[in-house]
Formats: sequence, C-alpha cells, structure tokens
Amino acid sequence: MNRNRIVFGFILSLIFISCKSEKKDDAPKASSKGGNRPIQAEAFIVRSKPLSESLEIPGTLFPFEVTEIRPEISGRIVALNIPEGSFVQKGALLVKLFDGDLQAQLKKLQVQLQIAQKTAERQQQLLSINGISQQDVDLSELQVSNLKADIDLTQVNISKTEIRAPFAGRIGLRNISNGAYISPTTLLTTISQVNQLKLEFTVPEKYSETMYKGRQVSFTIAGTDQKFNASVLATESNIEATTRTLKVRAVVQGQHQLLVPGAFAKVALQLGKNDRSLIVPSQAVIPQARNKSVIVYKDGKPNFQVVATGIRDSSYVQVLDGVKEGDTVITTGLLAIRPESKIKLVKVQ
Repeated sequence: MNRNRIVFGFILSLIFISCKSEKKDDAPKASSKGGNRPIQAEAFIVRSKPLSESLEIPGTLFPFEVTEIRPEISGRIVALNIPEGSFVQKGALLVKLFDGDLQAQLKKLQVQLQIAQKTAERQQQLLSINGISQQDVDLSELQVSNLKADIDLTQVNISKTEIRAPFAGRIGLRNISNGAYISPTTLLTTISQVNQLKLEFTVPEKYSETMYKGRQVSFTIAGTDQKFNASVLATESNIEATTRTLKVRAVVQGQHQLLVPGAFAKVALQLGKNDRSLIVPSQAVIPQARNKSVIVYKDGKPNFQVVATGIRDSSYVQVLDGVKEGDTVITTGLLAIRPESKIKLVKVQ
C-alpha cells in the first residue's frame, strides 16, 4: 500500500515539472510575438497659422510717491492737524511745534535792525560833510547786514517748527498726540500720492529687451474682470543674479476707484506675434541636453529631427527650422518610440 502511494506521488511530481517547463518555454515566444507589434500613436500635420506668445506674471501696485513724515527738530506739539485717511493739499500744515522763544528772538532782532539802519543813515549823512570816517560807515552797514542774516536764520528755524505736506496725497494713520514732545526720530504719519499709481513686476531674463520705455501692458486685480492699462516707466539697471529676472516699473493710466496701493495684480504681456508660423503641439517637442527634436512620421517609421523653436502659446510652438509644412509629427507615446520602432497612427490632427 505504501509502495503504491510513493509511485503515485512520483508521477505527480513529474507532471508538475513538465508543465512548469512548458510555461517557461512559451514565455519568450509570447514576448517575441509582442515585440513585433507596432506602437500606436497620434500625430499632427504641420501647418501654418497666426501665433502670439503671451505671459502672465504677478505684480504689485504702489503709490506714485510715499513719504514718512518726521520733524526736523525736537519740540513740543502745540497744534495737530493730521486727518487720518483724508486727502490734503501740498503745503498743508500738519503739525505745529512750540516756537515762542524763536518768535521773541525774531522781534528782538527786528528792533535791533531798525536802530542799526537809522544809525547807518545818520553816519552816511555825516560822511557827506566829512564828519566821520568811511571805516565807521562801513562798520555800521556791516552791523545791518549781520542783523538781517540773523533774522533770516531765525525765520528758517521758525519754519522748521511747521511740518507741512510735501505733496498732495492721502494721509495715513497718525502716531502722536497733541502736546507730545517729539524728535527727528519720531514717525508722525505717512503720506501717499494715490491719485496715480505705479505697477512693479519682474520678467525673465530672455524678455528683458522687450521691456522698453513707453511699452503698454495690461493687468487685472482680484475681485473684478476689468482690465487696466499701464505704461512702462523704467527698468532696473541690471538683471537680478539669483533669480535671473529684470524688475520693471510702469505707471497706471487713469484714476480708478478699484485700484488700491499694495494690491496684487496679474500682468498680461504679449511678447511676440507672427501671422504665419509653422506650428506643432507643445507636447510633440522633446527637450534634450543641447537642443530640441520632434519625431517625424514617414513610411511607417519614426525620424528624429532636430528643430529650432520660436514663440509659443498655451497649445502650440512655432518651429523655425527642422520641419516643413505638411510633415506628420508624432504627438503621443514619445518615450516608447525608438529609431527602429514600427508606428501605427490611430489619429491624425
């Protein structure tokens, strides 16, 4: 009985090994058969059409002018006129410091000047009858000139106690109160010229030549679909080494209630346009270490062709050299295609 079981188990082992060997032999055949199958791909026929390249980049709005208001001298505030958030005209008095001592000194000098002028007039009359020397007359006139200079200096010091708006604009938040003692390091408030705004943004290095003075750009802001226009005012003198970008400053055209300084803006730039460009889809271009190439389909076989590209939009790339109108360019399955691969087109645009 045990002998029969051993023989039966031995027969089953032989059958199992035989089946496993047949599967291994069949595997290469199946692989070989699959390797002869053509690669299915889609293609695009090269044609010409108008093409323009646009770029959307972030920007920021700034006041045309913005200044921190600080005093030139130290002193105590006796009058405060800082209307927070309101517009003021150029020269409007914002802060008045105590100037009682300077005003008293000014009156004293003015009285001394009157006396010195009368003395100079009398000595001039005496000189006409040789009753006094020319030197005495010159000293009297010098005294008059010195007093006039002292009066001018005092008036300048008095003007420093009056802090006025340097230009017409909107006042920010005030940081002081009436009666406070302030110094030149004290920030009183800020003033911004918001009736005209500036737009600042950066462009990649390769587009730096297109950012010339007077160039028109358009932009939008969050919360509205309205487009606003700006004119390039100037560019930075050099390209930023770390980011390889160029900073551009433009002046917003017109006054708009929707535009607020500090707001984020989306700047739309049209960087190139060609009314008759040979185009291929963007996904058809294969980037390489030193150049770019496309796969041209001809007689069922792929032909890797080096190309030179130009402007592009969201879907197509302009081809300057390497293909001609009417060529069939493969657009899918690019990574699986080799020079000896067989291609079967399933869709042609």
